[in-house]
Amino acid sequence: MVEVPEGVTLVVGLGVSGRAICRHLERRGRPFMVADTRAAPPGLAEFRAAHPGIAVHCGPLTELDMEPAREVVVSPGVDPRTPGLAALAGRHGPDGEPRVVGEIALFVRAAEAPIAAITGANAKSTVTTLLGEMAAEAGVRVAVGGNLGTPALDLLAERPDAELFVLELSSFQLETTPRLGAESVAFLNLSEDHLDRHGDLAGYRAAKQAIFRGARHGVVNAEDPATWPDAPPPALERFTTAAPGPGEWGIACHDGGDGPRDWLMHGGEPLMPASAVRLPGRHNQANALAALAMGHRLGLALPAMRGVLERFAGLAHRGELVAEIDGVRWINDSKGTNVGATLAAIAGLGPTLDGRLILLAGGDGKGADFAPLAPPLARHGREAILFGRDAGRLAAALDGALALTRVEDLEAAMARAAAIAEPGDCVLLSPACASLDQFPNYRARGEAFREAVRRLAGEERP
Repeated sequence: MVEVPEGVTLVVGLGVSGRAICRHLERRGRPFMVADTRAAPPGLAEFRAAHPGIAVHCGPLTELDMEPAREVVVSPGVDPRTPGLAALAGRHGPDGEPRVVGEIALFVRAAEAPIAAITGANAKSTVTTLLGEMAAEAGVRVAVGGNLGTPALDLLAERPDAELFVLELSSFQLETTPRLGAESVAFLNLSEDHLDRHGDLAGYRAAKQAIFRGARHGVVNAEDPATWPDAPPPALERFTTAAPGPGEWGIACHDGGDGPRDWLMHGGEPLMPASAVRLPGRHNQANALAALAMGHRLGLALPAMRGVLERFAGLAHRGELVAEIDGVRWINDSKGTNVGATLAAIAGLGPTLDGRLILLAGGDGKGADFAPLAPPLARHGREAILFGRDAGRLAAALDGALALTRVEDLEAAMARAAAIAEPGDCVLLSPACASLDQFPNYRARGEAFREAVRRLAGEERP
């Protein structure tokens, strides 16, 4: 048994976040050591070079006596119920703080500017980026990161002048955050994901609910009661894709002088035409409303926020419009790695099309139930083109809803889509599956889609 020295902070996990934790502790002058359950974690040599003299334990955590540690700080990828850690779960030290916390707990202690935080099963990266862009456009010195981009603890060093921190937070980060204390938070949606970590949907939701601890303002999805807080913050607002009630953020018909059409609204106040939001689809208009609600709370000027919504084209692989060729839109939503994300894309894009939706889906479904995809595809779909490991399970779930074609891989799926697409249609890559059966990650899958669309665009040019 290896004993952690008394008063030393134990950092568990040597991934991106773990290294950010170590850099933060070093800057703060706190003694620490590191543990990783892997026998030879990637980048170990580089870590030792960057932090000479820091003790590193590689192997089972059960080989460590953690009792003398001042605190145990776990990386998001480390389950607090891992053998060796589980005995400390729920326990508190003499200072009243939990014995096991995550990186965001350290961030909250050190941050001197207000925090805005976004979580959800899907779309949190889009809303985080939108809000960060809105703040910058409004002249606020903003730092954006967390689960997206720069680790939160590195933001403290890179942006010491920040007037606002905008963080995307995952369930893994939130479950080890005792109290976030944010100025404004948003819980966008909930669908099955990460059940191998959280056990079931209730466990996943409980982890997400931690975003409301100490929050002064919350934004939730009026159409998804699972996002509503068990313990509401002092101020709570809702967004919806329907006509809003008093104080809600929604979408309603309004005549702005050029005829009646859908507008983004705050209660009865018209904000901007829905068609002016550059991101495609109703689901992205909902994302825009969530960002507007948070920005309003944070005091951001409406013209600045509108300007961002009018020009922001989206993040790579997340509802990204790659091209429009002969009246057919090709959208890369490779980040749609679960059923909930693909449902949002179909429901958001389908009603906006003059034609029909051609869905490219498949991969490793992680045991998910694909049946919820059938009704919206029956309404909006022309054909589902299925590939990868779970193409058969998808086909069984969608049988009778629309035309189905099974192919070997994404390249064949795109060839089929190009052959059947008609003007007004949208070809949507939103696989509802992980990519690891045929690609290194969702980004590689999305890049393959992009390159194929670009080749197609080149072939179609006169």
